Amino acid sequence: MDEALLFLGVDGGGTQCRARLCDRTGSILGEGVAGPANIRLGLDDSFGAVLDATDRCLADAKLTIDSRPIVACLALAGASEPIELEAVQKYRHPFRQMIVTTDAHAACVGAHRGEDGGVIVVGTGTVAWAVLAGRHYRVGGWGFPVSDEGSGAWLGCEVARRVLWAHDGRTPWTPLLRAAFAQLECDPHAIVRWMSSARPGDFARLAPLVVQHARQDDPVACELMRLAAGHVDALAERLGALGVPRLALAGGLASSLTPWLSRETKRRLVPAAADALAGALRLARAQAQSAMVAN
Repeated sequence: MDEALLFLGVDGGGTQCRARLCDRTGSILGEGVAGPANIRLGLDDSFGAVLDATDRCLADAKLTIDSRPIVACLALAGASEPIELEAVQKYRHPFRQMIVTTDAHAACVGAHRGEDGGVIVVGTGTVAWAVLAGRHYRVGGWGFPVSDEGSGAWLGCEVARRVLWAHDGRTPWTPLLRAAFAQLECDPHAIVRWMSSARPGDFARLAPLVVQHARQDDPVACELMRLAAGHVDALAERLGALGVPRLALAGGLASSLTPWLSRETKRRLVPAAADALAGALRLARAQAQSAMVAN
């Protein structure tokens, strides 16, 4: 393998895009963070975020894109959809080699160090992914609002819905609902205007309020955390039925949601060995080795 070769892992989701650069020994040279990179919601903007995170990562390593050859693995939300995946694979890029996969696949590879297992990613969206004997299984994650139940976007949408219920007098106000209403300009018409153009990441910005108020026993927050956990439990149950031997949680809401999960789901959980960036880097290295063998 070319000793000058560098490996770039990118984890792009609905809220942010993270990049990590390593050398052939695995030493981390730099990291960078940029905006959302869900390619289903806009390829140009998403790839722009990828390149922005890459530039920040290279700057952190005191390198430029032309300094040394890079093999990149882009693990992006939305890359499970065939049309979007084909489009991003054809996108002009500055890397020596580029492979594209889903953020869930990379999270699974990172969580189990490339061995068989499953992962449930609970962030802006939710999706379950497993790898068994070389075969990939995907459950959920079809995109908000028709899927991604239990996610940050789903929690935010449910909060906004209940704020309007409280405004209409259909349910009592609680501290969570008042805090969310304040964040939404204390105006139901502003909520209507906002939701017409809001993306999943915009809804997900309300999720931390739910987590915070659930810790204070707010009844609506607790109800929403229980409902969200129930959706994650259902994903875990399906992976169990597929024969997944080990299950890890990943994503920004994973730790907050864990206490609300069922006893059966908790019994199946193992700590993730590493994150999605580590998984993407493992896949990038495997790509480089495969190309070397082919040549």
